[in-house]
Amino acid sequence: MVFADHGPKWKLLRKLSNLHMLGGKALDDWAHVRVSELGHMLRAMCECSRKGEPAVVPEMLTYAMANMIGQILLSRRVFVTQGSESNEFKDMVVELMTSAGIFNIGDFIPSVAWLDLQGIERGMKKLHLKFDVLLTKMLEEHKASAHERKGKQDFLDVLLANQENVAGEKLSYTNIKALLLNLFTAGTDTSSSIIEWAMAEMMKNPHILKQAQDEMDRVIGRNRRLEESDIPKLPYLQAICKETFRKHPSTPLNLPRIADQACEVNGFYIPKGTRLSVNIWAIGRDPEVWDNPLDFTPERFFTEKYAKINPRGNDFELIPFGAGRRICAGTRMGIVLVQYILGTLVHSFDWKLPKDVDLNMDEVFGLALQKAVPLAAMVHPRLEPHAYLD
Repeated sequence: MVFADHGPKWKLLRKLSNLHMLGGKALDDWAHVRVSELGHMLRAMCECSRKGEPAVVPEMLTYAMANMIGQILLSRRVFVTQGSESNEFKDMVVELMTSAGIFNIGDFIPSVAWLDLQGIERGMKKLHLKFDVLLTKMLEEHKASAHERKGKQDFLDVLLANQENVAGEKLSYTNIKALLLNLFTAGTDTSSSIIEWAMAEMMKNPHILKQAQDEMDRVIGRNRRLEESDIPKLPYLQAICKETFRKHPSTPLNLPRIADQACEVNGFYIPKGTRLSVNIWAIGRDPEVWDNPLDFTPERFFTEKYAKINPRGNDFELIPFGAGRRICAGTRMGIVLVQYILGTLVHSFDWKLPKDVDLNMDEVFGLALQKAVPLAAMVHPRLEPHAYLD
């Protein structure tokens, strides 16, 4: 769906995704999955605290998010425990996102593309083979467990039922696997990188972390976990999320667009077939758009100048999910996940760096914006013990 032409097949995939996974009603229907999987992650982090070990934030997030998406797509948890298998999946996703964003000489000098001078194409083929093996295994296990679903449809069942659509559009097995790959990679990597950056910024600016925790203590207390219904009452948490979307957009150059016909934009002639990218990262750090853009300042969103800006694609100063008819289909889901999971992590634990470890804020550019050094932190539970058992 991400790279499909804007035609009938793309419209069908988009419609099915919104109806059964990414739309408002679908998000409400699957809310219990988010609660359950976040509980698994919190208990894994409590175990790290008990052992006196640092929690590696991106690994924990991948474990939780892959299982959330797995339950929606396939009616099953993808990883039973957090460990080597989920970490290998995380490494594969990071490699995919990094490789897809590498400057490829062949894209700019087509006559030498066949030489694959940097080995990018060879590497991507090997990586896609790994993903194909993983997805094939998931599909086979899904087919074998059909009797356990007792007639209840998950998203994969919906896709299989629409292989021969009433409009005459066909979905091949390859189309279905490609869509599953899109949803798994985008759903786990982009949101987890935003949350990781937000936690890193708060550990760099502990007064922001404390202010967020104070807000949650006033609204929620420490006797229960944060719930999604609490988020509208937590404006400072929402401001932290917006500020992270601005300073650390998960896809810094968005996804490339293709001009399907020649046109002129602001006096610039754009030939048909031109590949275009929007530098979201640069917009978020432009001093003509944002005051003190290199500072992490959630409070800016309480000022008259920025108060009405939101990340849903209507305000071009802040478009982490893109804009227009090809805006990310998972915009609504992405915002919900970031606010809910980040808020839960902030509310549930006190955070410190391991002894003698400095916070590294270096970036690695690719299709997604990764931290060069994964965030690992010592966490200490701050809620009543029973809150982690739900």
